[in-house]
Amino acid sequence: MSAVLLALLVLLLGSLIRPAYACGCGAMVPGEGSSISVDRELSAVRWDGRRQEIAMSLSVRGDAREAAWIMPVPSRADVRLGDRALFDELAELTAPIHKKRFYFWPREGDFPFSAEESDGGGAGAPERTPPVGVTGRDRLGPFDVARLTAADPDALADWLRKEGFRLPDRLSRELRPYVDQGWQYVAVRLAPDGDGDATLGGLLEPLRISFASDRLVYPMRLSRLAAQPQKLDLYVLAAHRMEPRSAIGGYLPDVTYANRLKGTAAPAVRSFAGAEATYLTAIEQQFPHPAEISGDHELRRAASDAPYQHVVYHDELLLWAGVPAWMVTVGGAVLLPLLALFVWRRVVRARRPVTPPPPVWTPPPLN
Repeated sequence: MSAVLLALLVLLLGSLIRPAYACGCGAMVPGEGSSISVDRELSAVRWDGRRQEIAMSLSVRGDAREAAWIMPVPSRADVRLGDRALFDELAELTAPIHKKRFYFWPREGDFPFSAEESDGGGAGAPERTPPVGVTGRDRLGPFDVARLTAADPDALADWLRKEGFRLPDRLSRELRPYVDQGWQYVAVRLAPDGDGDATLGGLLEPLRISFASDRLVYPMRLSRLAAQPQKLDLYVLAAHRMEPRSAIGGYLPDVTYANRLKGTAAPAVRSFAGAEATYLTAIEQQFPHPAEISGDHELRRAASDAPYQHVVYHDELLLWAGVPAWMVTVGGAVLLPLLALFVWRRVVRARRPVTPPPPVWTPPPLN
């Protein structure tokens, strides 16, 4: 399975000289004298065996006034605005089940204690085209979206420079494997709503990028640039339960939810999934050392479509009639022998023969 390469790069308009900052599915580059970072990032992937679609939602903060995303894709992409409700519905649908679990012996925080309580490769590329070509350009809400082809990173950097962007050298090196495969690009220019002094911040409008693909790959290569540990939160909608082929340098991926969509699924989820992507898998993964990321995630069908949902247990002290069960048990263990001894003594006394008193001598009557 191979297909979608999503390398998210956020580049500031103007002179971009500071190091790239990577997030879970790409990299950011703050501009000179300004900064930008991602507070939260969510991605959903839909794949029906022929076409793949990615929905992305980013919450950013910083003092950047303008920025850009660049997303390598294996073939010509269609871009449109996404639905803000999608990720809220996915989070609700895949939320863990909460259950109570009782324990017998007291723990910290329970009487008589007083202390507090303390789980890449790229798809085949289309035929290469020389230097940089603009295959389409659209305005989508706050975004100016351009679809590009580039024969090498230098040509892409030249085009970006003419548009007011500068591609950092080390980011250009990380793009080389994708350029060698002849991938195309989606370049998204964005600016905050309001006057010219406004900065990018808060939750950005989600985007949906779709393209032809016969294999499923989730991009992680550019996360090698991150200076801080990374976390992947990914929703995958396909015909079957999906799983990554390997850990690609992070901890083992953790499936937190897997099940078929029911007819009552929320409208935004149903709209994004379409008719054929009927199975939802939620995957989490930690990358404590981003420099060790070895490539992109290749996603494949799991061995079975067994459903799974994460369960969160809330431990509570077992009570009987409002009294801790351990106190009743321990108290009973102490009192029961005493009670048995008391009863035994009463029984023994009741069965002991009683010696009749001597007869009473009655004096004879006086005459």
